[in-house]
Amino acid sequence: MNENFVDFMRKYSGHKLAVAVSGGVDSVCLVCWLAAMGLDIVALHVNHGLRAVADDEEQYVQDLCKKINVPCQTFRWCGEKPANGIEAAARDARYKFMTDWCHENCVNYLVLAHQADDQIETFLMNLGRGSGIYGLAGMQAASVRDGIQILRPLLDVKRAELVKYCDENGIKYCHDEMNDDVQYTRVKIRKNRHLMDKSLGISDDRILLAVKNLGRIRDALVADVDTLVESVRCRGGGMFSHAFLFDLGDDIRLKFLGTLIKNIGGDSYQPRLKSLHAALEKLSNDCKFTLGHCTVRRLGEKILVVPEGSKTTFRKRNEKKQHKQQSK
Repeated sequence: MNENFVDFMRKYSGHKLAVAVSGGVDSVCLVCWLAAMGLDIVALHVNHGLRAVADDEEQYVQDLCKKINVPCQTFRWCGEKPANGIEAAARDARYKFMTDWCHENCVNYLVLAHQADDQIETFLMNLGRGSGIYGLAGMQAASVRDGIQILRPLLDVKRAELVKYCDENGIKYCHDEMNDDVQYTRVKIRKNRHLMDKSLGISDDRILLAVKNLGRIRDALVADVDTLVESVRCRGGGMFSHAFLFDLGDDIRLKFLGTLIKNIGGDSYQPRLKSLHAALEKLSNDCKFTLGHCTVRRLGEKILVVPEGSKTTFRKRNEKKQHKQQSK
């Protein structure tokens, strides 16, 4: 068992943990390692019904969990599926099933099986999109989604180590044929990533080091932005001056606006960078537009962000904020 994994998970001993188990090698190894550590876990499996083998995979996960004495809860994604963006829709449905279950069962932690190769592939995908520091910093080992603590203890563990452990211990796992389909960007990167090391000397370990360094910068910026966002929140929305927004540095300004819109609109992710750049361009003058389930309005020197459908008046919010300041 990987020592980095054990060190990461040891501090969660004594807490009840939910663990996402798809049936693939990453999540199968994850649940087996957690069980071997003697942690209090329950496996969650989502059957999306998108592939012919989905029912077989569900049965396999149930059988595996029974074998290692881990309770297992399964969910089925029923109803109509979108014609476009099926991967994103399936991911959102999966998270909703699992985080809803966590809330209903008073479980604060959800453990996911993203590992080092996923981190590298995510970095390269975001690099290809021209992402900024927040995209290039990759996935966080600990984060929050829908009020649930998300843990990714395998980010320092490579897929080859997980495969080796399962193979050497006779642990079977499922194979998703989509992982071989080169029409997907992630698969193209996976099959050609070795060329970076072979031709350019850019190894996986160097990429992971860069991701960690960027992650430290990202975490410091996020802490500063969270403080700024809290300072402008008022009565279900956020209000601040035009000067406040445009006096911030470029990266901070974009992250501030994105985080504020995400928090007020209730989405799991902030708007895309392109949309935030367009929003800042509009906010250089009086305007009113919607973004991320929010209405954003500038009138004179004041900017207001409220949930979409709410009133966009400034006077009452000003009075509320002034009263709050006077009562301190």
